[in-house]
Amino acid sequence: MQQANILHADLDAFYASVEQLLNPELRGKPIAVGGGVVLAASYEAKAFGVRGGMSGRKARELCPHLHFVRGTFEQYQRLGDLAIAVLEDFTPAVERISIDEAFADVSGCTHLFGTPGEIAATIRRRVREELGLPISVGVARTKHLAKIASQVAKPDGLVIVDPGSEREFLHDLPVGLMWGVGPVTEAKLKDEGIFTIGQLAATPGRSLRGLLGTAAGDKLSDLAWNRDPRAIVTERRARSAGAQSALGRRPATEAVFKPALRHLADRVSTRLRAKSLAGRTITVRVRFSDMRAVTRSMTLDAPISATVMVAEIAEELVRAALADHPREKTISLLAVSVSHISEQADIQLELPLGLPDEKRRPGARQGIARWSADRAMDAVRERFGREAVGYAAVHFDRRQTVPDAFRELAEKNLLPDA
Repeated sequence: MQQANILHADLDAFYASVEQLLNPELRGKPIAVGGGVVLAASYEAKAFGVRGGMSGRKARELCPHLHFVRGTFEQYQRLGDLAIAVLEDFTPAVERISIDEAFADVSGCTHLFGTPGEIAATIRRRVREELGLPISVGVARTKHLAKIASQVAKPDGLVIVDPGSEREFLHDLPVGLMWGVGPVTEAKLKDEGIFTIGQLAATPGRSLRGLLGTAAGDKLSDLAWNRDPRAIVTERRARSAGAQSALGRRPATEAVFKPALRHLADRVSTRLRAKSLAGRTITVRVRFSDMRAVTRSMTLDAPISATVMVAEIAEELVRAALADHPREKTISLLAVSVSHISEQADIQLELPLGLPDEKRRPGARQGIARWSADRAMDAVRERFGREAVGYAAVHFDRRQTVPDAFRELAEKNLLPDA
């Protein structure tokens, strides 16, 4: 049987742990990063029920002595990079999946550094000694099981799953630990009496497909039986770039969705231009107050990366989605993504032929003007910060509760290096 060679390393309560590292007076105290909404909470705060995504008011009700900090985003990036670099000292087969977690395949380096368990223990010790941060590591035969093991290991622990006892380990755990089971899916499963991974594994595939859809049902069934053939991917080519914004419960009106879409388009397009990339397909997702969601998309003849172009298309798609659901009067989330991505080092100029889609053509006069304005804005932001300049519709609508610096940090690794 194949040895357990896959590691999943996950920094514990990362943002809060960094704040406690930078300010020793906060150590051992319940803290939350954020303000109007909790972006991250320390384990001391989690003990009171404080969780990420919770309103600041609710968090203070649960934990009256909660300390809020705004966040030191450049330090999160620096320390996250250094932690991942520790894994890379042992193996080049490292797949980073977020700012604070990564997989590593150590099958090719055990003759140098010891067993996978010994390597995991050394990684944990080095991150603690060199960076002052806690990190949990799971070791298993598959990526999915290694990720679950690291969650079981929290806080600040190590769990090694022996290949001979995988199902015994897996099947007693709650379904919420599975990769890909979010709150909505977990609620659906629990409504059917499925609380553990073992109960999910025992559920007929036909029933799961009817409950979750064919693709999701088959995927979760395979993972429940630890059928996960995915290998470590050290380099990813971006298939899409996206951003989303939770709105709470807001009226489904243009006064609400236009500024939100402009803000999302700005975030996505800025990341594309930074990598000299552009995309042909624009997709929006609209979630209503009852958690039902619809998507609409449009594919263009030429790839675009201009913020206003992406925003205008997104607005048309949202209008179409709302027109198809006239009874829906409230929206809770908007998302924008750009796919069919390709390199766009230069833009080919086009003659003014009066084509009906000319305003969407990047090489037309209006397209060049919009792209040039964006590039000028990018240069100003790079030198003076993102808040130095922006679109008026976004700048004067400051309701968003999550700082852009936090959003950018979370999205930083979604695009490949050009």
